Amino acid sequence: MSDPLVIAPEVRAAVADGEPVLALESTIFTHGLPRPRNIDVALEAEARVRALGVVSATIGIIDGRPTVGLSPEEIERLATADDVVKASVRDVPVAVVKGLSAGTTVAATAYLAARAGVRVFSTGGLGGVHRGAPQTFDESADLPALAGLPLVVVSAGVKSILDIPLTLERLETLGLAVIGYRTTDYPGFYVADSGHDIEFAADSPAEIAAIARTRDALGIASTLLVANPLAPERELDPAEHDRVLRRALAAAESAGIAGHDTTPFLLDFFQRETAGRSLDVNVEVYRGNVDLGAHIAVALSGAV
Repeated sequence: MSDPLVIAPEVRAAVADGEPVLALESTIFTHGLPRPRNIDVALEAEARVRALGVVSATIGIIDGRPTVGLSPEEIERLATADDVVKASVRDVPVAVVKGLSAGTTVAATAYLAARAGVRVFSTGGLGGVHRGAPQTFDESADLPALAGLPLVVVSAGVKSILDIPLTLERLETLGLAVIGYRTTDYPGFYVADSGHDIEFAADSPAEIAAIARTRDALGIASTLLVANPLAPERELDPAEHDRVLRRALAAAESAGIAGHDTTPFLLDFFQRETAGRSLDVNVEVYRGNVDLGAHIAVALSGAV
């Protein structure tokens, strides 16, 4: 059969001409943010990217068509429809055959971006190893997917509800390089410093681009993960974060929440217990990663 991947003409032309392109995921507005804020955040991200001279490539699935470079109308449709599913890499063929519309996870977004020739992708927080994983083997599909894709992915670390030390161990095992943006403190999504360190920091988008080019020249086909903490003055208060996390974990255990239901339960608990402040932090995290990703895309394209 023919390739079902749809690449927007603007994205296709930019990739062919070596112009900067930034991939953006769709689950943040299909499943991660409440309406109508989800549409505002998605369209604002596109506008921020374009204001920096970069082509925006939001990725999702529309009626069974995996699409790199959603139009504003397609973004709004995914953000408002009630029948939109969440698709990781394994789900993409099912969504295609069944004609489903879907928000794409980090794993699926990264895979489709790489297929389209897009080299830089900004997200909020990565998936990782879940608490209790030594017993449950619960680990995000993001990690093995990124291990086989030569991208640059910007995130604010992994979500702090996950097991960060085990996640960092898995990243090392999978050969995923992690570099902090102007810091060796590994961020914890809601907080600027998770309490865990990484070995290297990069001082500029140009340095990150140089590392990615060197990786490519050496034939290393794994993602370069850029850990970009939000500014300390914008983080969730660390003491409050820790208190809410303890309560959230206890509530999940009491309710018998497990597996793929755990993350949405914990994130919703955070939003309610912080009176929406965690949601505001989530949006700030995303904005910062979108901006940095755009600057890296420019540097990697050689446009500066």
